[in-house]
Amino acid sequence: MMQNMNNITFFSRFEADILTGKKTITIRDKSESYFQPQQELKVFTNETNRFFAHIRVISVTPIHFEQLNEQHAKQENMSLAELKQFIRMIMTFL
Repeated sequence: MMQNMNNITFFSRFEADILTGKKTITIRDKSESYFQPQQELKVFTNETNRFFAHIRVISVTPIHFEQLNEQHAKQENMSLAELKQFIRMIMTFL
């Protein structure tokens, strides 16, 4: 099924952080590199496809895993170790 280019999903564990503004970035792989600045997106849970928010893309910056730093982790509302571990876990399922 083709994903709507104006939709984005997040794991439900991030819903509260997104809604409260504690999570202000998302790190996506190349397959989701089509998002553009100023694009408005409908946000759904990854697990159940339940709508829970609208967001606007502020900017898009390519980054490699090795370049992740404490600032990225803070914007994800995680420690750097947690962020890297989470990304590794996601990549094993792709």
